[in-house]
Amino acid sequence: MAKFTANPQRYDPYRNFKFKVKINNQYVAGLSKCSALKKTTEMVEWREAGDPSTTHKLPGKTKYDAITLTAGVTHDTTFEDWANLVNNFQGDAAMSLKNFRKDITIEVYNEAGQLALAYNIFRCWVSEYQALADLDASANAVIIETIKLENEGWERDKAVTEPTET
Repeated sequence: MAKFTANPQRYDPYRNFKFKVKINNQYVAGLSKCSALKKTTEMVEWREAGDPSTTHKLPGKTKYDAITLTAGVTHDTTFEDWANLVNNFQGDAAMSLKNFRKDITIEVYNEAGQLALAYNIFRCWVSEYQALADLDASANAVIIETIKLENEGWERDKAVTEPTET
């Protein structure tokens, strides 16, 4: 079976550096890194009374790992504003739990810049926010900010089909 149906001559998988993330249907500016999408289903052992020699293994609860987004610091306050909806330095009275959960989309592009894959992540909220990375006057690096997103699941957007490469 061909790994790519629209491009059977293609052998190499997609690269991991051609991606974009949308929050509120807007692309995140300066995004440099997105952690892996990972889910784990617990295993539940069950032993039947009449068969003491074997256990049955059943699927249990599924857990979706948090997703970390890293971006270069600019004057865009998307990460900070979202984080402040859950945790505000002024205390609980200043927090707003209204609209603190957001659905996001991760898009992966092929080498030609065509949309190849997309994943929708549901009911995300910011559990951790880092406004600045370590500052070092002798370093030659970009200042980064990071958010950690808890989520309640994700799925591949099957409406996005394999692009026809030229």
